[in-house]
Amino acid sequence: MYAAFGILMAAIAAEVAASAALPRAQGFRDPLWTAFVIGGYAVSIWLLAVVVRQMPVSTAYAIWAGLGTAAVAVIGALWLGESLNAVKVAALTMIIAGVVVLNLQGAH
Repeated sequence: MYAAFGILMAAIAAEVAASAALPRAQGFRDPLWTAFVIGGYAVSIWLLAVVVRQMPVSTAYAIWAGLGTAAVAVIGALWLGESLNAVKVAALTMIIAGVVVLNLQGAH
């Protein structure tokens, strides 16, 4: 199970990197960044498909989507010049709490 979780973290990292690179792809007009974005998403989905052989898809996808969303929001605020206010922080906290609750329920 730890191996699957590690692979899931790699899937999340690939998805987050691809999402963070989207502005550089300039609407898919920059071929290098476009290839990076498409490749990152492809690797992420492939790794997610590997993970769901060892853990329930509902758990894996909840972690992938929730942590990926939170990570992209933080990266957007820290490195892409996006705003981060109290409402966004509260929403991110709820996303992370939801992922934790889903994992606790899946453990039973």
